[in-house]
Amino acid sequence: MTPARPPTRPFLGALGFAAGVGAAAGAALAAPGGLRRAVAGAGIGAVALATTETVSRHRQRPGELPPLFQRIAVSAALVAPLGWAAERCGAGPRTIATATGGLGGLLGVRPQKIAFGPALGLAAGALLGRTRMSGAGVAAATMLVYRVSSALLFRDAQVRLLAERVPAAELPFVVPRAARSTYVGTSYLKDLAEQLGARYDPDVADIGIVPSLDELAGPDFDPAAADPLVREFYEHTTRFRLDIDPQWRTWIRPGYLLYRSVVARPLGQANVPMNQRDIERGVRSRIDTITQAGRGGDPETIRCWIRSYADTDDPIYVGIYTTYRDADRGYVSVGFPVPQGSFTATLLPRARPGGGLILTSSSDLPHPGHYLAVIEPDGGADPAGSELTVLAVPGFGERLDVHVRDGQLRAEHAFTLFGRPFLVLHYRMHRKPAAGAE
Repeated sequence: MTPARPPTRPFLGALGFAAGVGAAAGAALAAPGGLRRAVAGAGIGAVALATTETVSRHRQRPGELPPLFQRIAVSAALVAPLGWAAERCGAGPRTIATATGGLGGLLGVRPQKIAFGPALGLAAGALLGRTRMSGAGVAAATMLVYRVSSALLFRDAQVRLLAERVPAAELPFVVPRAARSTYVGTSYLKDLAEQLGARYDPDVADIGIVPSLDELAGPDFDPAAADPLVREFYEHTTRFRLDIDPQWRTWIRPGYLLYRSVVARPLGQANVPMNQRDIERGVRSRIDTITQAGRGGDPETIRCWIRSYADTDDPIYVGIYTTYRDADRGYVSVGFPVPQGSFTATLLPRARPGGGLILTSSSDLPHPGHYLAVIEPDGGADPAGSELTVLAVPGFGERLDVHVRDGQLRAEHAFTLFGRPFLVLHYRMHRKPAAGAE
C-alpha cells in the first residue's frame, strides 16, 4: 500500500503566506517610528505570525479549518496595512475603524454581521480616537475586537472543511472543473476543449441542461408526473428564450454592488442583473458542449449552460450541468468554474403540485448543498484523478421552482443566506420561433 503523501507544499505555502502577512502588518504598525523600526517590525511580525501558523497547523485535525485564534490573527494583520494607507490619505481613527468594521461585516456575509460590523467600528473609532494609536493600530484593533465579538455572538459556522486533498471520484456531488485563467467568460468551454483535446460544439441547436428528466427519479420526484413543458425545458433548454426579472432585498444591495465590481465582473462569472437597466440589455441563453471518450470508453458529453447579456455577451452565469445517482435518488450538480477551483450547487429534485419540478439545496440528506472546491489536477484530462479540498457552505440556500401557470412556463430561483432571503430571479420561458419562421 502506498503511503499517503505528506502535505508539504500546502504547509509551506500557508507558512509563507502567514509570514508575508505578518511582515506587512509589523511594518505598518511600526512605521510611525521610522524606517529602522518598520524593518524590525516586519521581521517580528513575520516570525510571530509564522509561529502561530505552525502551532495552528499542528493543532488542526483532519477535516477541520485552522483554529479560530489563527484566523482572527491573520484577519487583524491583513487590515493593518490598509489602516496605514488610509491614514496616509488623511483618514482619521473614526473613519478607519468604521470602514474596518464594515469590511468585516461584509466579509461575514450574513445580515446580522453586515449590520454589526459598522456599528462596532463606529464605537471602536469613538474610543480609539481618544488615543494616539496609529491608523494601522486602529484597523488591527478594530478587526480583532470585531472577530472576537462576532465569534461569541454568531456561533453558526459559515463554512466547514469537508475534505482535504481527496480524490474527486470520492465526491460525486462536487463538479471538479476549474478555470485555467483568472477570467472565466463565455469562451470557457472552448478553452476546456482545447485542454482536453475533445470535440467542441458551440451553441448547440436542440439540447437540454440534462440528458433526460428520468435521471432525476427518486422517492420525492416521479418524472412521469412532470408537465410536458417542464420536461421539454430541461431536456431541450435551447428551444426557449428567457426573460429575467431579479428581485433583490435592500439589505444585500451594498454588499452585492461591491462583490459585482470587485469579483464578478473581473472574474467573468456570477454577474447577476442588478437593476432595470441590466434587464433591458436582454439575456442570451445557449448551451455549448464537449464530447470526449468517457471512463468506460463510451462518449461523454459535458454541457455548459451559458447565460450572458445580449448586447455585449458579457457572462451572467457559466455553469457545467451534471446529473448523478446515489442510492435510489437522482441529483443535479451545477459547477461554476473559478480560477483553480469551482463552486458547486448540488440540488435535490422534488415534485411540485401541478407537474412542476423543484430543485433545492435544503435537505437532511448528505449530498444537497453548496461546496467551494480547490482543485489540484493530476496533469491528465480526467477530473476524477484530481485532488479536491472542499469547503461546505451551509449558510447558503437555493431553490429553483419550474412550473406552468396559465399555459406559461415560469421559474422562481430563490436564494437565502442563513435562512434569510436576499434574491429571487423570476423567469419566463418563451419558445423560440421555429427555424425559417417569419
